[in-house]
Amino acid sequence: MNITAVAVVFIVLVIMPAVILTNLTKLKQQKSLSADDEHMLEDLWRSARRMEKRINSLEAILDAEAPGWRKNEDD
Repeated sequence: MNITAVAVVFIVLVIMPAVILTNLTKLKQQKSLSADDEHMLEDLWRSARRMEKRINSLEAILDAEAPGWRKNEDD
């Protein structure tokens, strides 16, 4: 057997599976969020909820003070 055939067999049987398994492990780790990411996501949800409450309040005020304001948004 020449050295090229041994190198090809080594690459196919050892190196390639190691590379594939390493990449699969990295992908599994990346699927979960880090603690910082979870904290940032929770902050974003809180901000979105606050903004939604503010928008609802503003719409209620506009409904009371300018009843036809929703007709103007289609223009």
